[in-house]
Amino acid sequence: MKIRDGFILRKVGTQYVVAATGKASENFNGMMRLNESGAFAFRLLQEGITEEALVRRIVGEYEVGEEAARSDVRRFLGRLQEANALE
Repeated sequence: MKIRDGFILRKVGTQYVVAATGKASENFNGMMRLNESGAFAFRLLQEGITEEALVRRIVGEYEVGEEAARSDVRRFLGRLQEANALE
């Protein structure tokens, strides 16, 4: 799974935001606010990563339980799919 070209992550003050640029903005013309773990996941998705590998990286980085991480990752991926941000 990978973030579609044209979606960028920026830190604005203490928050992270994702916006679509260029052709990607034809299908998504808003912004998503992310927390630190969302920005971490977004960066990994920019490189390309499976859902299972993403869950393992979240568990390792944030010391959360696997089931909680899996639920959060699925919810996050759902938001990205709604924004047409995933290839």
